[in-house]
Amino acid sequence: MTDSNPNIFKTVVPERRGTTSAEVVIQLRGMIHRGELRPGDRLPPERDLAKLLGVSRPTLRAGIRSLAAVGVLQSRQGAGTFVVESDGPPSLDSSPLSLMASLHGCTSGEMFEARRALEMAVAGLAAERAKGEQMATMAEEIAGMYASLEDPEQFLIHDVRFHQAVAAASGNRILTALMNMVAKVLFDIRIKTVNRATDLKESAEMHRRIYRAIREHNPEAAREMMQDHLIRAQRGWELEDESDLPSTSSDNDANDNGASRTL
Repeated sequence: MTDSNPNIFKTVVPERRGTTSAEVVIQLRGMIHRGELRPGDRLPPERDLAKLLGVSRPTLRAGIRSLAAVGVLQSRQGAGTFVVESDGPPSLDSSPLSLMASLHGCTSGEMFEARRALEMAVAGLAAERAKGEQMATMAEEIAGMYASLEDPEQFLIHDVRFHQAVAAASGNRILTALMNMVAKVLFDIRIKTVNRATDLKESAEMHRRIYRAIREHNPEAAREMMQDHLIRAQRGWELEDESDLPSTSSDNDANDNGASRTL
């Protein structure tokens, strides 16, 4: 674990400095891909890094949260923010998948369908192969969900980390990488609507059911719980997207039928 070289950031070309969290993400990922930031490196203090990248501290925090949610960075209380070590499952850039989705007009429904197929598979494998340390990570993320019921963005980050932990426990790096690519595309869209989510407690409980099935080494139950969760998640996301539209009778009927707006 090493401190990053502050001189690296002096090479940032001013016109490339961004003012949005997405541009912060692009800048930091580029530095990692070029080897200027290496696994285990600690980022400079928030105030210094924000100044060096030419962004506000809230914008920097949002960018770091996005990279932490997909396993590129890790924030450790009292220690700082680090580039994740590379001995775990690969964290692939989702740009090729995003480009393909744009070119071929892939819908969010197709993305969710792909996610269901991948995550049901990894949940079943995790139930067969999960180790104690991986189970502990899942439990920590579930605790984080319950602790952030009033903070939807933070809840979403714990949600993503939980799914990454399940994927890692599957022991299949190819499935894990594919799942992370799909999840990254969905995360980038979901973060824009997550503050309209409700019933986060129900979502946390659904994750706990997945965890229990994995802990009990029950692959069939793990796949079933994962499928149920993702179907409900898709329904909740669709409701969030509609929440800015004028209410209609059909919308009210859906709410009366108990459709959950969960993650």
